[in-house]
Amino acid sequence: MIKADHRPLYLQVIDRIKDDIEQKVYEEGEKLPSEFELSKILGVSRATLREALRLLEEEGVVVRRHGVGTFVHSKPLFSAGIEELYSVTDMIIKANMEPGTIFLSSSVQEATDEDRRKFMKEDLKEIVGIERVRTADGSPVVYCLDKVSNELVENHSIHETKSIFRFLEEVGRTISYAVTYIEPIGYHEHVSEILECEPGTSLLLLKQMHYDQAEQPLLYSLNYFRADKFKFHVVRKRV
Repeated sequence: MIKADHRPLYLQVIDRIKDDIEQKVYEEGEKLPSEFELSKILGVSRATLREALRLLEEEGVVVRRHGVGTFVHSKPLFSAGIEELYSVTDMIIKANMEPGTIFLSSSVQEATDEDRRKFMKEDLKEIVGIERVRTADGSPVVYCLDKVSNELVENHSIHETKSIFRFLEEVGRTISYAVTYIEPIGYHEHVSEILECEPGTSLLLLKQMHYDQAEQPLLYSLNYFRADKFKFHVVRKRV
């Protein structure tokens, strides 16, 4: 029960829920009791509880999923500045975990007009598409779809490499920067199952075109990150 003090009840509820999470009464990713049950446990009205949960969600302590319930937010294993360009391999290593790769498929495809536009090459004939899952200590965390010009990978076993960044360096083409678009998405019929996501776990899709120092496009990637495992931030400077 919430003990009476001079603070508003919703602040007491916030502290109590935080304490329960810290004491492992509710584990990361665990669903909290329903509003009806939790308000009875805490001895407060549902209106007070809703206000507390709203503020806890703003703090990132819990996440509310419409029609499903309220869950303890999982702390991300990986955090990086979006302005810093790391390979997925390097991100996993920086988190002191062992990177791994599950190779799913690769295929040589006829380049489309969209491919030629993205790679800024009108005579582009073939693209190699690579589908992989990246793991951290054996757990799947990122689903990757990569496209690279077939000219760069001919006579090489690109699917055997753990990092496409390093593969490109080995063939003399170093990535210098990338232009990135981020899209938050919910359940994905194909990707969510592959990444063993819990129901309601969202994904962060990074669409990236990578360039070398001569500003030539080298690699186009669609990387689906588990949002409960990765957190990205950006430093913004006033101009």
